[in-house]
Amino acid sequence: MKKSMRRSALVMCAAASALGLAAAPSSAVPSTVWTVNPSPADFEAVNVGNIVLTATIPMTCTVSTADGSMESTTGNPGDVADIDTMNFGASGAPCTSVLGNVTTTSVTPWDVVAVDYDAASGVTTGYVGSVVANVTAGACKFTVSGQASATYTNSTGVLAVNSTAGELTVSNPVNCGAIVTPTTKPTFKGNYAVTETGTGVIPTIVGSNPPA
Repeated sequence: MKKSMRRSALVMCAAASALGLAAAPSSAVPSTVWTVNPSPADFEAVNVGNIVLTATIPMTCTVSTADGSMESTTGNPGDVADIDTMNFGASGAPCTSVLGNVTTTSVTPWDVVAVDYDAASGVTTGYVGSVVANVTAGACKFTVSGQASATYTNSTGVLAVNSTAGELTVSNPVNCGAIVTPTTKPTFKGNYAVTETGTGVIPTIVGSNPPA
């Protein structure tokens, strides 16, 4: 899912995969050709179940949506999508925490990056990269940045974000005391159902290798 002619300078192609590293099996040879169908196309995503950002304390969103563009690409890792809008919470359904309601302002674009593909399960592993979000929980304010491991399943169209500690970092905490500090290792977890905008079609991502 990628907008041609643009790639965020913030992409971090090291560490863990959020289309990554969750429990899908690896292919023997890493894919270098990523076929996205439809391509190019716009997509939209809505949460399936709660979305939880944990930075010492859990911050839970019952509503979260995203949209952007997707496109076939080559290389490994492969940037198959750009997330242009990422919303947490909605009017009448704010994200919540023990510190109070949570407001999260995402600094986009974020990227959906493919690293591995398992043909038997139709699961791509990788990560959501270029993550930057400004978070306010009660009086506490801080910025989260980095990447988050994830998987994408072709049969269901679910992008499952399941970051591990250390992929995301905290900076510039204000009025957070010892609850959120620069050493805090936040995590971002939740599932998103992805469809082509306006059609309801579930996109697919297939990784392959060109013939020798």
